[in-house]
Amino acid sequence: MFKGYGNDKEGCIEGRYYPKNVDITIKKDDKPVAGYAVKFVMRNYSQNSNNYFENMLGETANIRSNAIPYFQIFIIFDKVPYYEKGGSFKRYDVITPHNLEKYLALSKDDPSVFFHTPDKTLVVLVKLKEKAPNYRFIDDKDYAKFYLSVIDDADLLIYAMQVSDPFENSVIYNNYEDFIQRTYHITVGKLKK
Repeated sequence: MFKGYGNDKEGCIEGRYYPKNVDITIKKDDKPVAGYAVKFVMRNYSQNSNNYFENMLGETANIRSNAIPYFQIFIIFDKVPYYEKGGSFKRYDVITPHNLEKYLALSKDDPSVFFHTPDKTLVVLVKLKEKAPNYRFIDDKDYAKFYLSVIDDADLLIYAMQVSDPFENSVIYNNYEDFIQRTYHITVGKLKK
């Protein structure tokens, strides 16, 4: 089950401390056996970056400490619009390797030792087609109007920069196919125990 598909609702997984609604729930015999959380940051990243990360660690510990595999997908544009209250465009938060340092540190954690570490994390940095180089949108409505007009363009999205310091085993960077294969094997392996 997952939001936006089929019955269009999140699945609930019993955590050790509280039940958690999860974006994608994998079930076997109607019992949750794994979960995927999806975070897609589309605005005001610098204001909330630590909150996103801390929430990810807490919800992961809650579910994994109840012996259920849990995976995180973190998607962000390389240039995230920052809006003031009321929706006026203020600036872009340009994502740099510094912004990914938390995830680089997380990639060195061993999920079998640390319950706050997702079994696997996918970090996707996406370059979004620009209206014009350094174009400044008026507000969030102007931004939405442009992207709705190019939603079907083949060059709308591409993977963004490669990082010079490679991620280690628990984080996969810009490779959805590898992430899906690895999470499948982790889930199946857990079911066989």
